[in-house]
Amino acid sequence: MKKMLLIQTAFIGDVVLATALLEKIKLTHPEIKLHILVRKGNESLFDNHPYIEKVWIWNKKQSKYRNLFKLLFQIRNQKFDAVINVQRYAATAFLTVLSGAKETVGFNTHILSKFYTIAIQHQFNNTDRPLHEIERNQQLIAHFTGNEPAMPKLYYNQTVLASIQHLIQPPYICVAPASVWFTKQFPAEKWVEFLQKIPDDLLVYFLGGPSDFDLCSQIALQLASKHVVNLTGQISFLQSAALMQHAVMNYVNDSAPMHFASAVNAPVAAIFCSTIPNFGYGPLSTEKYIIEVNEKLNCRPCGLHGKKACPQKHFHCALHIQPEQLLQPLLQKL
Repeated sequence: MKKMLLIQTAFIGDVVLATALLEKIKLTHPEIKLHILVRKGNESLFDNHPYIEKVWIWNKKQSKYRNLFKLLFQIRNQKFDAVINVQRYAATAFLTVLSGAKETVGFNTHILSKFYTIAIQHQFNNTDRPLHEIERNQQLIAHFTGNEPAMPKLYYNQTVLASIQHLIQPPYICVAPASVWFTKQFPAEKWVEFLQKIPDDLLVYFLGGPSDFDLCSQIALQLASKHVVNLTGQISFLQSAALMQHAVMNYVNDSAPMHFASAVNAPVAAIFCSTIPNFGYGPLSTEKYIIEVNEKLNCRPCGLHGKKACPQKHFHCALHIQPEQLLQPLLQKL
């Protein structure tokens, strides 16, 4: 096997977790030339990545299916030996099956999966020993790399580090308060309640995308006595990861920044509101803290991916988390 394409065109957190496959393949088969296909907007994760020969980009927001067919012809021309599809949906299954690769591998969750050369059962459970997503993904390549997964990893170079060197002024914490889903997002007033209790000499960096700017500004306005800097939309994915790696602590929801922390082994305190770590998407850093409501709620979890509103209209899974729960890991370190 000489050339392989990995497909993961989901959201950024899923792509970060899929980097564990790149690590494992390169560790066991350093001769393989690796390509990756991601959705437009996620390609900068692989700037200067040492293992990637080429990043393929699918623009899903504009002429989605025309771009898909264009990609198909380009992929077929590459004559890949293998295509590994980490996603479980029709469009990428279509690309995989028609790629022309000698070996096509994916999960058996779609009707097209019967045309893969290897179809893997997707195992999702909520037991006392659930599989983490990196373990589920590892099953796609276990037939030639073994069962033990590698850790996800992001690579940033000295240029990226130099560009944020002026921000690395310990002690500081990073806070990523936003989420795509309402029920995964620790409420703004709860962030304020917690951040008002941190030591005054701690610098706070807010991280996130451009759409998170207003939320972080709203929180910052209520922290007049604290030194806070809103970096949302101002620094890249890799700059954010580098900043997190040098932080005293990183506070995140069950969202992409948690996986950034895992990929650079940064200390992290992950807040789970409506979702639970047993779904298999928890933090992987050596130093990690799970923060969730202490009381048993019959309505939790209410869904795998979060919801636009609390189905019970009380949102106890977030509002009953106490600021001391967030404060404890920080004070422990300081």
